[in-house]
Amino acid sequence: MRVAGGLLVFAVCAAASAAQDAPAPIEVHRISGPIQADGDLSDPGWKDAAVIDSFWETQPGDNVPPKVVTRVLLAYDDKYFYIGIDARDPHPETIRAPYVDRDQVLGTDDNIAVFLDTRNDRKSALELRVNPRGSQGDASWNEATGTEDFSPDIFFGTSARITPTGWTAEYRIPFSSLRYPKGNPQTWGILVWRNYPREFRYAIHSAPIPRGSNCLICHMRSVTGLSGLPEGGHLVVAPYATATENGEPRDRESDHPDFVNRPIEGDGGLDVKWTPGSNHAIDATINPDFSQVEADAAQIAVNQRFALFFPEKRPFFLEGVDLLETPIKAVYTRTITSPRWGIRGTGKIGESAYTLLVTEDRGGGLVILPGPNFSSFAPQDYRSIAAIGRLRHDFGASFAGLLLTDREVNGGGHNRVIGPDFAWRPNGSNLVTGQFLWSDTQTPDRPDLAQEWDGRSLSGGAVDLRWAHNETGPEGFLHYRELGRGFRADDGFVPQVGLRLGEAFGGWNFYPTGLFNRIRPQILTVYSEDRHGNLIDRNISPGIFTLGQRNLQAEIDLNLSATRIAGETLQRTNVFFFFQVDPSRRFSRIEVDGNIGDEFDFDNARVGDGIRLSSTITVKPTDHLALEFIGNHQTLDVKGDDGRKGRLFKAETARLKATYTFTARMLMRLIGQWVETERDPSLYRFPVSRKDGFFDGSALFSYKLNWQTVLFLGYGDNRSLRGNGDLVASGRQFFLKVSYAFQS
Repeated sequence: MRVAGGLLVFAVCAAASAAQDAPAPIEVHRISGPIQADGDLSDPGWKDAAVIDSFWETQPGDNVPPKVVTRVLLAYDDKYFYIGIDARDPHPETIRAPYVDRDQVLGTDDNIAVFLDTRNDRKSALELRVNPRGSQGDASWNEATGTEDFSPDIFFGTSARITPTGWTAEYRIPFSSLRYPKGNPQTWGILVWRNYPREFRYAIHSAPIPRGSNCLICHMRSVTGLSGLPEGGHLVVAPYATATENGEPRDRESDHPDFVNRPIEGDGGLDVKWTPGSNHAIDATINPDFSQVEADAAQIAVNQRFALFFPEKRPFFLEGVDLLETPIKAVYTRTITSPRWGIRGTGKIGESAYTLLVTEDRGGGLVILPGPNFSSFAPQDYRSIAAIGRLRHDFGASFAGLLLTDREVNGGGHNRVIGPDFAWRPNGSNLVTGQFLWSDTQTPDRPDLAQEWDGRSLSGGAVDLRWAHNETGPEGFLHYRELGRGFRADDGFVPQVGLRLGEAFGGWNFYPTGLFNRIRPQILTVYSEDRHGNLIDRNISPGIFTLGQRNLQAEIDLNLSATRIAGETLQRTNVFFFFQVDPSRRFSRIEVDGNIGDEFDFDNARVGDGIRLSSTITVKPTDHLALEFIGNHQTLDVKGDDGRKGRLFKAETARLKATYTFTARMLMRLIGQWVETERDPSLYRFPVSRKDGFFDGSALFSYKLNWQTVLFLGYGDNRSLRGNGDLVASGRQFFLKVSYAFQS
């Protein structure tokens, strides 16, 4: 169980005295001279820039003066908003400054994150990062959920340089990339966060943040004086072309198959974004390219009860992505597998934000079939029209929203979901959220794909309520969720229905000095049952969480669990542990988590002795080269029906990624991923293979002028593991993609 971590730790736990007030607004001026945006702050345009030079160390210190000096300059002209960074460092030789790909500017290294709230509502913000090499990252910050999502991308420029006194950087952000309301002059919000990893991971903010606060961007400093900004009319047209050559074995059953190279296949499409006003965007796409240039992260799928979640990475779905985040994940755009076309509008009118998306899905992939205890899948072997709409109206620090999704199946069948949600923040320590949904479903008449797909009608409701409380010492939450047996969200990710669930969490924070700077004893209780009152899961988890030097994060919990499988209630006791540390500039991160003790055998309805270990190790031998190893190991030992003890299965994944980043725009990446599962068929109650697995290898050259002007050249090699232990070639592919963004 992990209740806190990453940036959310700083949002909730970053410190300040409650009595301190946020700094006064800052007035920004139009520049009178040029700014080259090359990382050099000596340009004439910076002469009259507004200055932010008041900063607070909010982690691990309690709003104390920071150990290093940071100055931020703000200015603008007719087309761009400029941000200059002067990050002083008394020991510039210790600056952690690797060359990295876009969105890989992480907390293990020196960087600056600027949060911009151009709508001035303190509900969401655009987060723009830069490191001392000029590498950039961008994300959306959702204040209601505390979610930092790096999926969205915008056009903006960054440059940086290391100097004898530290490092400097410049942002040049086109106004066409920002969404702001009509008004003259404008008032925005800004919060600057300097990540300074040394003996501790120091968080240095441009505003005091009270320890125990339940929000981050609510502590922004106001920016005024922006006048005469462009009101829209920006157009981006991004055509793409791809070419692939696939090789397939002539005889897949052969141990040494001959390969046949298929004819080269070409494809093309178009993405268009038009901003008719500064607060509205219209996206359209024809035959969008959703090819993945990096495989989904390795996850073990053996002995799993419910479907695995993978994040969305496809550009068309990412405008206003924070609007689609709700307590019940009724929107999961990866369910739209192969769009033929799509159109979307996103924007804000007054205090109301909206997005509406319609697309035709050619099908393919899988559909989740949810249940109280398990989920399964059915092939999405049909065409459909998908529509997703969302409206959110703000009331001060709170909001109310409405969500609508619809999936209309070609040939008959539909799934329609509608309902309101809200977030109420009565003060800085309490947050109440809720969502109510109702679904109406007619399954496709395709019993050849799934037994329950016989044209039947289903309907059901869903409710999710949560109260969270944070203070300097105590923190906790209460959570209740109920989903009807007939509830479906075919445009979302809801793998479990037909249940009632309650959760309660409580902890108390202590802030010592030394190796650990935060220690929290805690306890989590979870109880869920089906709609007839039968137990699904019960768990009590006392534990302890801590933060410390070298970005140390650690947690250990005792899990006392019970689960109902095949009509029988089974008991389990095991230990969960998590450990993360950033040792040094070159050995940048070690992360390990796992469970040891009793484990459920979901396939055969019994309890055994299990071990689950997951580890990630990141090494950066030079500022250009990064090596990342991800390893997962899981075993389960059980007693068979004949009384014999043995190992039911051993599942392992190993993934090694080597990335050489030449510049902030160009890289070469190699990935090798091995997945293997060994089973003892005599311990299963149904037929299984003794061994299976695969190896995927890939090489990719990437050049990105910006996020939509790209060149990818890649090669992939796939091999399958036979039951006799042989690794046999199963496919290979050469891949080329070229995309260019025309802007006007």
